[in-house]
Formats: sequence, C-alpha cells, structure tokens
Amino acid sequence: MIISAAVVLALPALAQDRAPPAATATPLATTPVGASPVSSTSASEASPGFGESETGITAVSAPEVQSVTRPVELPDHARRDPWVVGRLDSVKLGLGANPWGMASGAFLSSLMRRTDTPIASRWAHIALRNALLAKVKAPRNVNPVDWTAERGWLLLRMGEADAARMLVSGVDVDKFTPKMFQVAVQSALANADPAGLCPLLDGVRKVEPRVFPLVDAMCASLSGEPESAAAQIDAARRRGRIGGIDLVLAQKVVGAGADTGRAVTVEWEPVQQLTSWRFGLATATGMAVPDRLLKSATPQVRAWQARAPLLSPQQRLDSARIATGLGVLSSQSLIDLYSMIYDATDPDQLSETEAWQVRLAFAGKDRDARIKAIRRLWSISKDPLQVEASRALSGRAATLIAPDASVQEDAPALIASMLAAGYDREAARWTNAVRRMDERFADPSWAMLVLSAPETAGLDLSFGRINAFISRDQSEGKKRSALLVAGLAGLGRIDARSADRLNRRHGLAIGHLNRWTRLIDGSAALGQAGSVLVLTATGFQSTGFERLPSSHLYHAVAALSRTGQGYTARMIAAEALART
Repeated sequence: MIISAAVVLALPALAQDRAPPAATATPLATTPVGASPVSSTSASEASPGFGESETGITAVSAPEVQSVTRPVELPDHARRDPWVVGRLDSVKLGLGANPWGMASGAFLSSLMRRTDTPIASRWAHIALRNALLAKVKAPRNVNPVDWTAERGWLLLRMGEADAARMLVSGVDVDKFTPKMFQVAVQSALANADPAGLCPLLDGVRKVEPRVFPLVDAMCASLSGEPESAAAQIDAARRRGRIGGIDLVLAQKVVGAGADTGRAVTVEWEPVQQLTSWRFGLATATGMAVPDRLLKSATPQVRAWQARAPLLSPQQRLDSARIATGLGVLSSQSLIDLYSMIYDATDPDQLSETEAWQVRLAFAGKDRDARIKAIRRLWSISKDPLQVEASRALSGRAATLIAPDASVQEDAPALIASMLAAGYDREAARWTNAVRRMDERFADPSWAMLVLSAPETAGLDLSFGRINAFISRDQSEGKKRSALLVAGLAGLGRIDARSADRLNRRHGLAIGHLNRWTRLIDGSAALGQAGSVLVLTATGFQSTGFERLPSSHLYHAVAALSRTGQGYTARMIAAEALART
C-alpha cells in the first residue's frame, strides 16, 4: 500500500484515540516518504508512530472529538459553515446537488482512508478530485470537519497539494479537530508553506510538544522576530531531541524569514530518507531535493514538487510530467511549463530540447514535420506515467493533423493523445479514415473511437466487428478484448445479450460479482454520483489497466453513465484501451 508512505511526516499521530506512552513516541522524520507501508491494523491496535499506522490518520469518532480552545476572532457573520466546505459547483460538475445522497459519511470516510493511490485511471483521478472539491453538504453520520479532513487527506495522497489546501483553508481553525490539525500540517508541508503551520500553533503545542519549538521558531521568524526564533532554535539544539537535517532545515526557514546573522549549510549527503518535513522545508527555501532522494519518492510527492513556485520550470519538469500522467496537472499546464522553459533557453541550444519539439508539434512547416515532432515527444520515456503525460502533452497538437488513412501507422497514438487531453470530438473525426486502414492499425483506433465518441451514429458496433477485433487480439488473456466489451456494455453501446454472448464465447470474465460490484451498482441506483466516484477509485486500486478486472471497468463505467457522468465514463473506457 502507498497511502501511509505517500505523505508521512513521521510525527506521532495527532488524532490518536488514546495518548501514546512517551517511551514509544516516534522520532521526528524517521519514516521515509517512499517507505514500504505496514500491514493493516485498527486504530486501537496501531503503534503511536505517525508513520507506523495504516494511513497515518487514525479514526476519531465524533463524540470523542475535542476542538482546541481558541480566542474568538471572527464575528458570527464571517464564520463559515463546517458542513459545507469546497470550491467547485457540484451541479456544473455534473454530480447533481447532492452527490453523496443518504450514504453514510463514516463508511465513505473509511473507503477514502483505505484507498491506495495512485489509481489506474487518469480520468478517474480527475473526476474524483473534482468530486472531493465539490461544495456540498457533508453526508450524514460523520463529523463535518473530520469529513473535510478525510477529503483533504485523500487529495494529498493523490498528489493534489493545492486542492487539499483549498479544503483545509475552508474550515475556521477554532473548529479544527485533531484529525484536521494533522491533515493541515501535512497540507502545509506538501505545499512547501511553513507559514501555513503558524495558525496551527495551538494545536501543535497540545498534541505534539516535541515539534512545537521548531514550528514556533519558524513562525516567529516569519513574523519578524529573529531574536526569538534564533533562541528557540538554539534551545532545540541543546535539548537534542531533534537534530540533524531536520533541525538544520528549520533553521534555514528561520533564516529565510528574517535575518538572524547566521549562515546555514544543508548537507544532504548523510540523508538516506525523504520525509514530507524535509521535502516541505527544503522546497520552501527554493532548495531542490537531491535526485537520488526524489527518485525514491512516490509519484504523489513528485506531484507536490511539480507545483512548487520557488523552483525553476526546468527543475520541476520531470515531476510535472509525472503529475500530468497522474491527472494532477492538465495537458495545458504541461504545455505552459514547456513554454516557460522555451522562453528561458538560449536560442543556440533550443534545437536539442523537448521544448523545441513541443513548438514544432504545433508550428512545424508541414504535416510531416509536426508528426515527426509528436513522435519525438511520445518517445521521451517508456515509464507508464511519462507515456501518458506525453500523450496529454501532444493531444492538442494531434488535433491539428487532418484525418487521413495515409498516416495509419501513427493514427492509434494520435487518437490516444487526443483522448488523453480530452478532445473526444476531434478524435471522432477519424472514424471514416479508420475504415480505410489496415487491420493492425484500424483495430486499436476503432476500439478507442467506439468507446469515446460522443455520438454513436456512424460507428460500426456490429457483433461481427467486435468479434473480429477479439479474434485478432494478441494481448495476454485477450485483456484488451475484455476491456473493450466491458466498456461498450457499461456505456450501453451493446445490449446485455450481445455482451453475454461475447463474454461466454471468449471467457472475458465481465460478469464477475462481489461486494464491491454490488456497492457501486447500489450507489448508482440511488443516484449518488459522488459515492460512485469514491467506489470507482477503490475498484481501480491497481498499477495499471492490464491488472484491472474487466468486471470492475464494466460496473464503474455503467455506474458513472447512470449517474450522469457520461463524459468521464467514455474517457475512462477509452483510456483503458489506450493504456493496454
């Protein structure tokens, strides 16, 4: 599992059901960001170390939640309703006015807390992020602040640092629960924002006194009190409870906030583990984490770095590509980053850069020059996330290539690129050209188009055409055929009888039922669009579509379609074919 390793700060949990014995407290920053997680345990069984529990956030039932007492600083009219926290209009997202319906908030929280990330689908990631950011009333049977904390925690594990901060900032601090304090600390570090820790001082003082002196010192410096900050750093060094690079990085933040007259040298050579404390404080001072540590981190942490404003575009590029592959960054965001790199590159060196190829993909002198540049972008890396990033990056440029059977060798990748960037209508223009292509190029192109096209008019959805695709499918266990039939059946583009015949004839395992399939079908029947997305994420906990059960794709696509999320359903179904 990735969920605990992705964002672990290695501080003792701030929301334990019971006070941990001092003898078992975990030292600061001892758990690596990319560490292997421990086995699943209940909250009462979990070790008190932050990085040692299953998720890093232990369950806190509503009756046990005690907010930290704070002075009332806001008039009543300025206070925000903790039951309604979010930034996006759920109706405009296509989720309806009540995407959670009458689902149990405690049950949804448990699902989110136990979901491994990243999930198999980029489009499912995007849709889930939007649902978690929807400004709607919290579901029943859950503390509303804890509900917001769970949403923020999942977003952090997805690599969505900015989205998590939006949710955290939507709750008044005097309403924070222990769980929300913990997520807020993680959010501040993921966003490389030490100043974001300062409103949390009272909570940190109460639940994590060992770290409080460092946080207080950084906040004193950022408030223009360098003498106090320096004194607290000195005191922390004398006590010796926190040392090494963790103390040095805090001292560097103190020096950045106010002139203490002390030079700070950060030595990374002895460091073998990357924690979010180290990532957050180093990045906040404009310091790039060494490659050897960054490459050992999870994709989610790379996504955090991709949006770090103090790093140069070139420093962020590799992480930005990973973030794009995940779905954290859009195709346009990656294009914009390459544009900044282009502008900052010496003209004499441009011709050897990826940024130059991006330019040629859009503005090459003719079609052949543009396709050649797009091919070079596709070949940047063979890593699955990087491949998907290259597709998204080249998607808009691919729409400028006129449909033509003479470019059949590039057609499947061009169509996959357009769909990765969301250009479903532009991809559908290739339908007629695909009919004139050789089978080995026509089959993958046709499969993506019959799943992604907004309208079915003009599409060959005959039993014979589908059966021909299956008979020529060379993927292991006919995985691509199983995903194709699952997608078509889920979208309602073939009837149940045809799907059943194909499933039985070729052993596609689409009809497998389990508790998850019943849950997502039930949520769809009740019109719970948000619950369907959370369940889709739980059903897509896989390293890739090649390992995703075809029955999961079928039920997820069907549930999304049934709850008015047809675009997402089509994009996920087509993505499954593009990425296998």
